[in-house]
Amino acid sequence: MTRPRLPRRRPVEARLRIGFLVIAIVLSVFAARLVQLQGLDPGSYAEMAAAEGSVTVTLPATRGEILDRNGVALAHSMDGKMIVADPALTADRAPELATFLSQRLDIDYFRTLERLRVEDSRFQYIARQIPASKAEDVVADAEDAGFSGLLTEHDPLRTYPNGQVAASLVGFLGTPENDGTARALAGLEDSFDGFLAGKDGEARYQKGAGNTIPLGDNTVKPAVDGEDLQTTLDSELQWYAQRVLQQSIEQSGGVSGHAVVMDSRTGGLLALADYPSYDNRTAKKADEGRYTAASLTDPYEPGSVEKVLTAAALIDAGHASRKTKIEVPGVLHRQDRPIHDWWDHDDLRLTLAGVIAKSSNIGTVLASDQFADGELRRYLSAFGLGESTGVGLHGETRGILPGGSAWTSQVGDRVAFGQSLAVNAVQMTAAVNTIANGGVRVDPSLVQGSATLDNGNRIGTDLAQSRRVVSPQAAKQTMQMMEQVVVPDVGVAPGARVPGYRVAGKTGTAQRVDPECGCYDGSTSVSFAGFAPADDPRFTIYVVVHEPKSGGGGSVGGPAFSKLMSYTLRRYGVPPTGSETPTIKTEW
Repeated sequence: MTRPRLPRRRPVEARLRIGFLVIAIVLSVFAARLVQLQGLDPGSYAEMAAAEGSVTVTLPATRGEILDRNGVALAHSMDGKMIVADPALTADRAPELATFLSQRLDIDYFRTLERLRVEDSRFQYIARQIPASKAEDVVADAEDAGFSGLLTEHDPLRTYPNGQVAASLVGFLGTPENDGTARALAGLEDSFDGFLAGKDGEARYQKGAGNTIPLGDNTVKPAVDGEDLQTTLDSELQWYAQRVLQQSIEQSGGVSGHAVVMDSRTGGLLALADYPSYDNRTAKKADEGRYTAASLTDPYEPGSVEKVLTAAALIDAGHASRKTKIEVPGVLHRQDRPIHDWWDHDDLRLTLAGVIAKSSNIGTVLASDQFADGELRRYLSAFGLGESTGVGLHGETRGILPGGSAWTSQVGDRVAFGQSLAVNAVQMTAAVNTIANGGVRVDPSLVQGSATLDNGNRIGTDLAQSRRVVSPQAAKQTMQMMEQVVVPDVGVAPGARVPGYRVAGKTGTAQRVDPECGCYDGSTSVSFAGFAPADDPRFTIYVVVHEPKSGGGGSVGGPAFSKLMSYTLRRYGVPPTGSETPTIKTEW
């Protein structure tokens, strides 16, 4: 019987050894590569891996709304979209696609063409803040036309529902051509940009062949939406103030002007109108000089409205009372030039109340001779002249309140009746409101509650400061003198009366300075400031018209004040006090 033959094992073992050797070599190569990637230079290789096909998309925060005191939106963020392109998919047909997009979106052809062709990029902005329906239609139509590589992303669109109403205060967002990013360019939008804007988020994902890789490195950092900014403005009252102001300027042949409505107790600005203004929905078409609130940025000499501050200071300092007797000549010769009144007259015997009622420059100068050196200036500074109101808008002027060697006796005379100093309209409103508020000045506010400016300061009605400037008795006497201004046959502004209400006010007419020569150019600024009800004030209103061709503070500013005050009292349901204007002796 033949014994079976066993298989030969040597060749099999040799093949196994060779196989294990090959595997060991391959594993060694992988191990070396792993050491290189994670040990020798992990950062650069990780960046290369992440960058290849990686797309980072900004997730825009929804900007906070700007609201009036009643919650009506003055600036609103609505649903919008951005259109973006993947140049890897758009480069081949970039010229045709750029033509299509420039026509549909009214954007620059050459800039669009450049973005559609960017090498080594998977994400380029084409257009920002497009109404959502329009953006989606454009992308859909592009796909129907055979174009690929376009998509939309969330991008809230800023709108201004009220157009010209408070435009110079609200401001607007622009879209500079260099990067397509919307930026705050004026008004509250600019001053409170950080507060309103919130913080954009970011989405990062990997892309291949134009599509997101489902299991790729996809991370999202959510956006933090901005906060709403509630203002003290009453949008309906603001609209009415702008209309009354425009009518007054046009009827008098004026060039520009301001109208301010202030809550006498809180300092909240219910209306802050400037003319001319603009529509912030079409801001690019407007003169850039109109972007700022002229009632804060444009200084002018206030004229005789300032006399009530001089009178209140005289009474508070114990130098006079409303009954003080003053002999008023037809011309007062002082230092380098004579001082005249606005009307020709012989020698008059007026009380201080008569000086205010008839707006006598000469009588005011003679009364102010009782001030000690620097005393009047200290009072005017306490009233807020020469300092910023701090309502929060950029570009506010501090005005001009002379001091030191600039305050000569001649300058002091002119300052006493409202020349040789400069104010802005809100500044002067707050000063007159000090009389309405019983002698206590309260900071004017444009923000209801509180909010944070871009410089980090918080402002608003919750943080408004107040300070006593004159005594309650001095404020009351000044109020009583101001009431005589609107009494027929006594004062110079009967047209400022409001039927059924006691009104206290003061006219102003001042020469205007030509900034080129630093001299008076022959034109004037006319105004009327006042409050009502005079014996329990609720609102202070100031109307200014620059360069009217006819009329003065009583005939131009007075009727405008009357319309605004009547509307405001009715709107807020303020009843008459039922008391009568007292008869005060204006002559002796």
